[in-house]
Amino acid sequence: MIARPWAFWRRMQYGTGLSVILLLLSFWGYMSWFYTAATCTDGRQNGDERGVDCGGSCSYICAIDVSPLKVDWARSFEVTSGVYNAVAYVENINASAAAPEVAYTFSLYDDQGLITSVEDTTFLPPNSVYPVFAGRIATGGRVPTKTFLDLKPVEKWTTAVSSRDQFTVKDRELSDADVKPKLTATLVNNGLTSLYNVEVVATIFNSEGTALTASRTLVDKFDPRAEQQVVFTWPEPIAKTIRSCEVPTDVVMAIDLSGSMNNDGGTPPEPINSVLQAADRFVERLQTHDQAAVVTFATDAVIAKSFTAPTTAASVVRGLAIDPKEERGNTNTGDAFKRAAELFAGSGKNADARKVMVILTDGLATAPDEDPEGYALQAANVLKESGVEVYAIGLGKQVNMDFIRKIASAGDAYQALTKEQVDAIYQSITGAICEDGAAIIEIVPKIPIGQ
Repeated sequence: MIARPWAFWRRMQYGTGLSVILLLLSFWGYMSWFYTAATCTDGRQNGDERGVDCGGSCSYICAIDVSPLKVDWARSFEVTSGVYNAVAYVENINASAAAPEVAYTFSLYDDQGLITSVEDTTFLPPNSVYPVFAGRIATGGRVPTKTFLDLKPVEKWTTAVSSRDQFTVKDRELSDADVKPKLTATLVNNGLTSLYNVEVVATIFNSEGTALTASRTLVDKFDPRAEQQVVFTWPEPIAKTIRSCEVPTDVVMAIDLSGSMNNDGGTPPEPINSVLQAADRFVERLQTHDQAAVVTFATDAVIAKSFTAPTTAASVVRGLAIDPKEERGNTNTGDAFKRAAELFAGSGKNADARKVMVILTDGLATAPDEDPEGYALQAANVLKESGVEVYAIGLGKQVNMDFIRKIASAGDAYQALTKEQVDAIYQSITGAICEDGAAIIEIVPKIPIGQ
């Protein structure tokens, strides 16, 4: 048989061509029916991605390429009875990586355990510390003592250039702190573009850096290179919460001038002489922006001086004396609280001030009716429920301290066993009313990611 190499090669050519055609048809069918190009939204790690839909040519940054978020602190603050705002400060140290969606859980606890949990999402711009805020959390009357923020891991990060430095805060003013508190501030957008839905949180700290309360507002539109006034409100007074001495105080000094205050005798008579000297020094120690009023009580209670400057009130205290007819009179403690209530409801009060009453007595309530202690307790409770903090001093070894503790606000009762201890107690009350150092008001805007 004669070999025909040309026929062999022809068959090879035909076979190869057919194979190529079949391969092309198969590839076309696969590409048409089965192949899906790698994208940054397909839920798979493919292409040049470093993770699922992140890294490489994808706009999202993978979690492995950034530092995790860190919770600096979390606290909750009472808004109204049984309702709290929860706030946490979260640190994002990444220079340009922002978290567009962060799932979180606030958990509020008391001594009995978990009270409630709140779940939601937020966003965190880069390169600073930002607040996470959850408002109006109902606790069913329980009082949270611990608050925790749990952050779910952020799977996708994105690049952002906006930060807290884009804003300047100026012209902060806190008003009506003991009525309907309002914090007004002016924000300046230093950027060149309009911003929308900017969340702004105001947190007030004491001089030691402990957060005392917080509020949140929203700016719908913020024009570039423009100023915007923002207002934060609270439904209940916060003057007692903010202990800084920068917040003014209205103080009612209530002094027992019943006959028993002369019982130690002497010239001038004691213990009333030492009491008035100590009360005088207490009023003199008040801040210049504070006000003081003076109430005296024996058989009746009278307003010796309405709210005035501390120096003026101190001069009134120095001029007080026991009326000789009160040597056989009574002690009407209840009406002392009623006179104080009249003062705090009157036109002379300062709406920006915290309200304080300091009452000193050496005996039992003996007037005006069959149950004078019950009458006094009822009047004291009405005053305290109106937002007045009551400091009560019981003078002497025979004083009924159970009664003194009941008329005082929680933890604000004192016993002076001797007249020499009165001045030291008044000094303690001075420190309890307010803390040295300015309150720190921090206002933090958060720009939604992508703007």
